[in-house]
Amino acid sequence: MVLNKVMIPGNDAVVSISISEGKIKQVSPSHTDDHEQLTFVNAIAFPGLINSHDHLDFNLFPQLGNKTYESYTEWGKHIHRVYAGEIASVLKIPIALRERWGVYKNLLCGVTTVVNHGEKATINDPLITIFDNCQSIHSVRFEKNWKKRLNNPLKINKPAVIHIGEGTNDIAHTEIDELIKWNILKRKLIGIHGVAMDPQQAKHFEALVWCPESNYFLLNKTAAIDELKSKTTILFGTDSTLTGHWDIWHHIRLARKTQMLNDDELYSSLTSSPAQTWELNSGSITSGFDADIVIAKAKGKVGLQAFYNITPNDILLVMHKGVILLFDESLYHQLTGIITQNYSKVFTGNHFKYVMGDIPGLIAEIKGYKPDAGFPIPYPALPAA
Repeated sequence: MVLNKVMIPGNDAVVSISISEGKIKQVSPSHTDDHEQLTFVNAIAFPGLINSHDHLDFNLFPQLGNKTYESYTEWGKHIHRVYAGEIASVLKIPIALRERWGVYKNLLCGVTTVVNHGEKATINDPLITIFDNCQSIHSVRFEKNWKKRLNNPLKINKPAVIHIGEGTNDIAHTEIDELIKWNILKRKLIGIHGVAMDPQQAKHFEALVWCPESNYFLLNKTAAIDELKSKTTILFGTDSTLTGHWDIWHHIRLARKTQMLNDDELYSSLTSSPAQTWELNSGSITSGFDADIVIAKAKGKVGLQAFYNITPNDILLVMHKGVILLFDESLYHQLTGIITQNYSKVFTGNHFKYVMGDIPGLIAEIKGYKPDAGFPIPYPALPAA
């Protein structure tokens, strides 16, 4: 297959991307003759986004919290007291259904890899990559046996991923030192949040996953990424809808407003940096890499200016390892005879998208357990075509 006439950030020239056997075969100035090709007009292509922190089974929650907290421990205790009924109503939905919706939440935004925190996902054949070649440890305060788990010699070759320093008080800061001290086996540490982290502490971490929207919602403060980025690798995450908007582009634009990362650094935190950290063969539109590719409307802009202007409504195509998972209705006639899988027709913003799988059926199953469950796409009725 050839994806014809697209722009890539950092290369304002219009190129064509040839794909074969799930890999990017060639990126060239002009297209190669191929009976399977899609031609775009004023479109930008970029690697499928890598969301380095989410809880797939927690994306049917609304944002829970009604004040500014000093730490994740204060927030956790508060929501279980104040929102016990809402929490119970979501948790009664089978975890497999909640995880499947978590995958779609990411896919609709152009995420092709998500690092799921917690127990191994139950989905047998996920549409996108659910990365789990790591050890998830919840936190220093909420996980009773975290020291034993951290120093398990059978896990020494896997990175340990842990919520850390998620607060603005002294306890949030000192727990980072406690984690560093007890990393006896010198495991690769990947921290999540790090709001209370200082540059000296950051040096002990392989990477830090920045989740600014979650941080501002809970703590009205985020990590000092502009100070930490020279000491560790910065990755980007959304966390779940418990503390953030369902749309990763909403998070990205908030991060950009802070100016803690420049445009190139923020782009890298979603693509090449996590690919290197998690040892993935993706994160770049380069020959030999997995064909995890998103194409979106450029809307008259070029390069990263076009990238940071994207919404889910603008996404024209999402491809994962060469398989088209989502496409805009404007591509339907070009794809006739090319695609054979089953797709759902859903409405985002003001456009129809075709998405692999049965989203309406999934929503109906979920609503069977929780009739008031909310979704960012209309259900059951769709606007007229």
